[in-house]
Amino acid sequence: MPDQTAARPPSVPPARAAAQSPPAALSARVLDRLTAVTDVTESPTPWGRLTSAAFPGEVGSVRYFTGSGAVASVVHISLVVPAIGLDSHMVFAFGAAEGPLPHFTLDSVHAGEGYAFHLDLVQRADLASHPAYTDAVYGPLTPAHGSAAEIPGLAPAAIGPRQRALMSPWMLVHRADEAALRAVGPIAENYLEHWLALAGDFPPAAADEVKDTDLADRDRRLRAALFSREIDPVWAQVDRLLGPATTDALRGLLITGSPGGAEGDAS
Repeated sequence: MPDQTAARPPSVPPARAAAQSPPAALSARVLDRLTAVTDVTESPTPWGRLTSAAFPGEVGSVRYFTGSGAVASVVHISLVVPAIGLDSHMVFAFGAAEGPLPHFTLDSVHAGEGYAFHLDLVQRADLASHPAYTDAVYGPLTPAHGSAAEIPGLAPAAIGPRQRALMSPWMLVHRADEAALRAVGPIAENYLEHWLALAGDFPPAAADEVKDTDLADRDRRLRAALFSREIDPVWAQVDRLLGPATTDALRGLLITGSPGGAEGDAS
């Protein structure tokens, strides 16, 4: 794999972040760092400006990047509707279909009077039967994962066991107050920096261990489940905002990594 971590550009200037809401600032900081280091290329999509029949003007945007190395694609979706108190930002960076690199994900949200976030590296192989992979990919995250328990104002979010089964045991998914969400920033950056290091130089022993897994086939099935209407109730809420056609198009982008991808392509 090409070295995608050779350049280490500085973080987003504080003045830029200060002009944004806390969820938007965290998401932008992570997205800017991720796209700069991995050298992915931004491409247009039909959803650069999202609209809603229920609200005037723009209600969100999509940014889409592609790469030719360990990182196959990056999708950033923002939904911002002040009238209903919604300020939601998602970054999902996908490893190459045939590779062992986990997918990086960060959601940062302000809805109503509270905040929430979801952070994880989504595993590409079974962790219980691949200890070398588990230790290399997730072991270094353990201190950062544990430090979340020390942040005042965080409370575990209520998600079902079916959704948890799709993510790693190092997932962090919490509700937060504003101060707590800001305090999560260094943890998100820790997860990101580790993921970038894996993207640049994935440990050979860990990669060798998962050669018994059809990584591309597993990933197709995993992504179909991750973005399934039946498993994740958030898509019903997106339906109400964007309409079913746009919602399914965004699901297709996330499932297949292509703006022209259809939901069935990943099943």
